[in-house]
Parts: sequence; C-alpha cells; structure tokens
Amino acid sequence: MNGGDQLPLAFDHRPSLGGNDFLVAPGNRAAVAWLDRWPDWPGPALAVHGPAGCGKTHLAQVFMARSGATAVGADTLSRDPLAETDAPACVIEDAEALIEAGLEEPLLHLYNRFHETGGHLLLTARRPPVRWPVRLPDLASRLNAATAVDIGPPDDALVSAVVVKLFADRQLRVEPDVVPFMLARMERSFDTARKLVAAIDSAALARKRNITVPLVSQVMQGFGETRS
Repeated sequence: MNGGDQLPLAFDHRPSLGGNDFLVAPGNRAAVAWLDRWPDWPGPALAVHGPAGCGKTHLAQVFMARSGATAVGADTLSRDPLAETDAPACVIEDAEALIEAGLEEPLLHLYNRFHETGGHLLLTARRPPVRWPVRLPDLASRLNAATAVDIGPPDDALVSAVVVKLFADRQLRVEPDVVPFMLARMERSFDTARKLVAAIDSAALARKRNITVPLVSQVMQGFGETRS
C-alpha cells in the first residue's frame, strides 16, 4: 500500500505484543486512560467490558506488555490460584465465563492475595461485574466494588483505520476503493477485520492477483460477509 492509498488516521497508536498497534479512539479511550493510570488504581481490580470484537483482548495484551502482568485462565485457577509469582498484576479474560464454570472460590482467593500484596487484577468480560451470576457474597461485594469501564463497539472510522493498518502490516497494496467496499459489508469487529485481511492476502497470493474489489467480494462471500 503506498501513501496515496492510505486513509488519514486520527488515532493515537499504542504498541502491543507481536508488533501490532492499538488504535485509541473515542469508544475505548476511557479504558486506555484507566490502564495508563496503573498501578494507581483505587482498588485491586479493574473490569473492562464490552461486546465481542471490540478490542478487549488486544488491550489486555498491551497492558501485559507494559506492566509485566501474567495471564490467568481456568486451568491455573483450577490447579493453584495462589501459586507464587513475581508478577505485579494478572489478567483474567472472559472472567464471567469463569464464574459460570464454578471457579468463584479460587477467584476469590486470587483477589484476596493480590489485595494483600498490593497487586492488581485486570478482568475482561462482555458484561460489567454487577451482571455476573456471582453466588459467593464475599466475591460479589469485591467485584461490585471494582472499577468497571466500558468499551463500545468499534465505529466505522476505527474499523476503517484497523483495516488500513492490517493491510499495511502485511505490506499489501490495495486499490483505493477496497477499504470502503469492505466497510460497507463487513461486521464491525476487529476479529472479523483480521480474518478478512488474512483471507484476502491468501487469496491474492494463491491467484496471483492484485487486491481489487472483485477479489475482495469473492473472499467476503466465502465468509458470509455480504451485508449491504
């Protein structure tokens, strides 16, 4: 993609794992601001919530790279949630699913440990903690008191910027009308953008074709991305 094909991006950029950039936009700016405040949080936990594909996982990766936090999942909680670690924080993605899986007690122990040591928990989920099906009163009170910040679904400008950047990361040259064509027909999510760009790249390479609207249209039809 040459300079003339790129759209102007009115976004801040944040580095993350894997060399990607996190684009800071109105829908995620509040969450980014809270992560920038770390470790000066008012309590041990921060909950970032929003719909699928809004960038929660990418933002969690940015936080881990910056803070040295470690990821904790269902396996870790089931085995030994109090395993010693030098990490100043930990990240639990899809925390509501862990609640639904019956891991409330180990999550409570982990919360208490970080509270006692001055560490922090970053929790991500689709819904805020007050809407999680928590049964343990002690855990419910702690989670309900945690700061919760919402990430909205990405708007057209942000999705467009992400698509432009994904093509640029792959050093792909695309025709100027490709990105607007995609934007008018694709689901508004970062996951969809990544999968589509990867599929378009593969199709162009396999067919030895330039990335044009007809090629992109064929790929999107294969994905079921034909919204108008």
